[in-house]
Order: sequence, then structure tokens, then C-alpha cells
Amino acid sequence: MPPAPGDREARREDVSEAVWQVLAGKGFGGLTLRAVATAMGVSTGMLMHYFPTKRALIAHALGLLEKRTAERPRRERPAEGLAALRAVLLDILPLTPDDTARNRIWVSSWDLALADDALGTDQADRYARMRSAIRPHLEAARHLGELPASADPEQLAAASVAFAHGLVVQALFDPARFPEDVQTAMVDDFLASMARVPPSGPEPGTG
Repeated sequence: MPPAPGDREARREDVSEAVWQVLAGKGFGGLTLRAVATAMGVSTGMLMHYFPTKRALIAHALGLLEKRTAERPRRERPAEGLAALRAVLLDILPLTPDDTARNRIWVSSWDLALADDALGTDQADRYARMRSAIRPHLEAARHLGELPASADPEQLAAASVAFAHGLVVQALFDPARFPEDVQTAMVDDFLASMARVPPSGPEPGTG
């Protein structure tokens, strides 16, 4: 007899907790139906009532990871401009043990996304949402005069995401070289460089 809807939803929550436990300990490389079943103390057959394939389990895990990332505690956001963007970038970086664990899981998921068109599309959509969330801070910074009038918020949003995730990868692989104070200083240097963005047109007298 299939479980009642309420029981099924509660069981899926149990599965989600087990998935998170496996991801935190082994990353996506260690995420298997058997590993999740073992973490739950159930049989693989029982687990397959909820996730009949590993791909279904992975899709669920990525959705769970995005949900937990969105719900994590965040720094207080200054009202607008580059100060608000600074808080956003610091929240992305592996500056605490929880942030480090979460970033390790995200980075380990990229290999799967590159090998699967649907998962790759989902990841591209996540990046698009990140850029869209960052762009208003850059528009505000330009309005406040913190950025040159010629600055392109769309391009700078893409640069901000690229910078943050590039630093994430370096900090994960070489944490001794990139402790919290170094990462924070690099964010401040990156934001300062934005304020020096040159005009997009030709220099005076050259056109």
C-alpha cells in the first residue's frame, strides 16, 4: 500500500536530510541511492519509491541545495550601491565552515551539470538569477556616482559573479592562501576597481 500523502511528504523530508548529509560528507561524487539509503537506515528498494533513478535524486539534491542556499543566514544589507553589493559577494564566499561546506557541494555539482543538458540549463538559469539579483545594486551605485556614468551594470554583474566564483574555487583548493581576511580584502579591491571603470567610448582626442 502506498504511503498516505502526508506520510510521503514527511518521508521525502527525511530523504532530503539524508541527501544533505551525504552531500556534505562526500559531495556529488559520493551521492548514490545506496549512500542515501544507508544514511537513512533503509533499503535501496524503499528509497526508489521516491526517487526511481539517480538522476531524479540528483535533481532533487540540486533543488534542495538551492533552497538551503537561499535560506541561509545573511549579512545585513546596506541600503544600496556598492556597499550592498559587497555584502552580497561576501555571502557567496567560503568564509565560515557552513559556507565552505555549501560551496564544496556546489562546485562538485558542476561536473554533473556539464555532462547533462537539462542540469546544465538549470545551472545557467541559476547564474542568470544571480546576475539579475546583483544588477540593481550596480544600477544604484551608478546613480549614486559610485560608478562612472559609462559603467554597464549588466556587464559588471557578470564580472561580479565570475570574480566571486573564481575566488570560491581558489579558496576551496588553497584555504591557507585565501583565509577570510584575504578574501575580504580581495572583494574590497575588486569593488574599488569597479569605481575606476574607464569610459566605453574613445578617449578624448582619439576619435
